[in-house]
Amino acid sequence: MTSGRHFLQIPGPTNVPERVLRAMDRPVPDHRGPEMPSLVAEIRAGLRRVFKSEQGEPVIFPGSGTGAWEASLVNTLSPGERVLSFENGHFARLYAEAARQLGMQVDEVKLRWGDAVTQSDVEENLKPEHRAVLIVHNETSTGVTTDLGAVRRGIDRTGRDPLLLVDVVSSLGSIDFRMDEWRVDVALTGTQKGLMLPPGGAILCAGPRAREAAEKNRTPRYFYDWRPVIRDMQQGFFPYTPATLMLFGLREALRILFEEGLDEVFARHLRLAQATRQAVRAWGLGLLASDAARASNSLTAVVVGGVDSNDVVKVAAQRLNLALGVGLGQLRGRVFRIGHLGSLNELEVLATLAGTELTLLYCGQPIELGVGVAAAQRFFAGIGGAGERQPAKPRDATAERVG
Repeated sequence: MTSGRHFLQIPGPTNVPERVLRAMDRPVPDHRGPEMPSLVAEIRAGLRRVFKSEQGEPVIFPGSGTGAWEASLVNTLSPGERVLSFENGHFARLYAEAARQLGMQVDEVKLRWGDAVTQSDVEENLKPEHRAVLIVHNETSTGVTTDLGAVRRGIDRTGRDPLLLVDVVSSLGSIDFRMDEWRVDVALTGTQKGLMLPPGGAILCAGPRAREAAEKNRTPRYFYDWRPVIRDMQQGFFPYTPATLMLFGLREALRILFEEGLDEVFARHLRLAQATRQAVRAWGLGLLASDAARASNSLTAVVVGGVDSNDVVKVAAQRLNLALGVGLGQLRGRVFRIGHLGSLNELEVLATLAGTELTLLYCGQPIELGVGVAAAQRFFAGIGGAGERQPAKPRDATAERVG
């Protein structure tokens, strides 16, 4: 038996705050009972705030981000319609694969895994026949965030008007996302990352054009038809038996985010990410992200040399009870990932970095113990150092803020 707590530092599922666990720890309610309308109304309003959308309709399904992909596609597109996607990572590739399996024609632009999708990528590849553009905002396999404002500008520069479907699985609640401002038609996520819940929920926000498309498209659908879900959620209920305890947890997680303040949440994630990147540089290792400005604030993909990244993940788990993310797809064996999203603070990041240093040493990676932790400490303290802007003084820590 291992003493001490398990350090879950993969890029999701993330650590669930005690407040959320306590909110879910209750007798199972009647899912058509009198407490449901107020619960669902608060969740709908809170999700709109997190998605930054006044026009979008929140949609909740039992499931995962994969289920949310399917819902985004079957409600907006018909078999045979063409979509444009950009393969800049494992999950971008799978989102395109889901569209292909559902009968859409996918024009997939291959990019380096570690690059963001750029405005010029969109301008050069968007064609009149493309009914939709698929984008992963924050590619969880590579630690790279695409500038969605630039994607929108690229679409607008072409004079075309496809639907914009965006995966925000590892960005929502951790990295700024502006659905209405960037005119995103569908945004989708899971519950297990920035929303600080256990896995098991698929959440979408459907804009007006997407809801209109759902009335016209020809793709067969039943469970993932969002029309009855939107209709019933507006009344405070669901057309299926919902994961009721998860709903109580979601309400509490949204309250935690708003108590801290979304801007402060994003600033905290930026600060933790910058400190992590300082540590990686001090170790003499590289980031997979080719452009530091597009490096993710919710996870860091670290490129190792001379050791197998699978061994790093295995040794961390076996010797230190520390869970790090494996390299996915073509990155397997080359990259490991450090998650720093959700309910997390500076001290937990420092402990994670200390464990990662030990693991690298155990695996034979030439490394001087303490250099990464010290670099992160100096960053948090605002003491010199190059490569990252020093942080402003954070607010005092509270149990609500850091879980």
